[in-house]
Amino acid sequence: MNEAYTHVDLIAMGRAAKAASRELALLTTAQKDAALLAIAAELEAQTAIILEQNACDIAEARAKGMGDALLDRLLLNEKRIAALAADTRKVATLPDPVGAEIEGRVLPNGIRLSRRRIPIGVLGVIYEARPNVTIDIATLSLKTGNAVILRGGSETLRSNLALVAVIQAALQKAGLPSAAVQLIANPDRALVTQLLRLDAYVDMIIPRGGASLHRLCREQSTIPVITGGIGICHLFVDASADLTRALDVIENAKVQRPSVCNALDTLLVHRAVAATFLPALAERLARSGVELRATPDALEILRDRAGGAKVVPAGPEDFDQEWLALILGVKIVDSVDEAIAHIQAHSTEHSDGILTNDWRNATYFVNAINSAAVFVNASTRFNDGGQFGLGAEVAISTQKLHARGPMGLEALTTYKWIVYGDMHVRD
Repeated sequence: MNEAYTHVDLIAMGRAAKAASRELALLTTAQKDAALLAIAAELEAQTAIILEQNACDIAEARAKGMGDALLDRLLLNEKRIAALAADTRKVATLPDPVGAEIEGRVLPNGIRLSRRRIPIGVLGVIYEARPNVTIDIATLSLKTGNAVILRGGSETLRSNLALVAVIQAALQKAGLPSAAVQLIANPDRALVTQLLRLDAYVDMIIPRGGASLHRLCREQSTIPVITGGIGICHLFVDASADLTRALDVIENAKVQRPSVCNALDTLLVHRAVAATFLPALAERLARSGVELRATPDALEILRDRAGGAKVVPAGPEDFDQEWLALILGVKIVDSVDEAIAHIQAHSTEHSDGILTNDWRNATYFVNAINSAAVFVNASTRFNDGGQFGLGAEVAISTQKLHARGPMGLEALTTYKWIVYGDMHVRD
């Protein structure tokens, strides 16, 4: 990598981001939207440069043996850049939460009290292998008046440098500080630890990556961390489910995009329907090359009725895997309670659901499962900011404080109390 990228002064970046965040907090919605539209236009104008840099990243990643699923995450093409520009314009059309009054009331002493949404300040976002995330995070941060320091993976450094150059050029054209969006342009992992301790300037850390990254952030950060994005996702096929339509939902949850966090990892099937349902499931998923990791009783049913699917015994750790691939764990259970117990033991509380025609079981399941998103008769793939109508998302949070589920605009704000008095003094 170019020597110009080897030195990073995180303290200077933090100071610049903090100064930029104070300027952003005073912008009108119209000013922020104008900046977003400028970014969209610049993305389109600089497509050739972005693709050239992305091609270099792809070539290097392929030479290092990166798998097809990760290469797909890394890839940019004209269609994807056009989609990023369209998504940026869409964020500009979304309601601005900053300045909204959450609640207001007049106290008995005449003081008027309210809570008003404000930007968080400076975000530190650490992510891997997906250059589109650079645009998603930048646009949501700018819409909510937050500055952001980005640290992408080494495998996408050239792509991210090109994208951040586009963003900063657009910010300058819009009369906004380019330090509102900065990239740590060095793959040295020691800089991640430094960022996690930059609490004098950074207000929140958002990791987007594997379990080891989330663990590092929780253990090392002196800044509040929003964790999530790791999905061991389940669907339970109840005895009352519409078995024909259930195949469509399961296929979508597993196959539509297997390399993402809301893709299905484990299927639980009620014993009453297993003998009928599992062979039909295997035949359907065989068309897409899905490998089934089955418990002994499920394996027995599928031994001579797998419909061409690859079926292997489930190993001791298979139900604790986020596959991110065309692999599906299959287990037979005797009741909705056993399904719930399995999910509670193995889920990462990301996306879990039930397929059923029994409303009592649906209600019971929803009340018992405390995942960020719980589904009834729907694919887990819907746990997404765009699908929930939030626009792009910064991450999907599985923790319980501040934000949960897809983190859209509102999740990137906090609030302050506003107190209006008439020269009141406290007794």
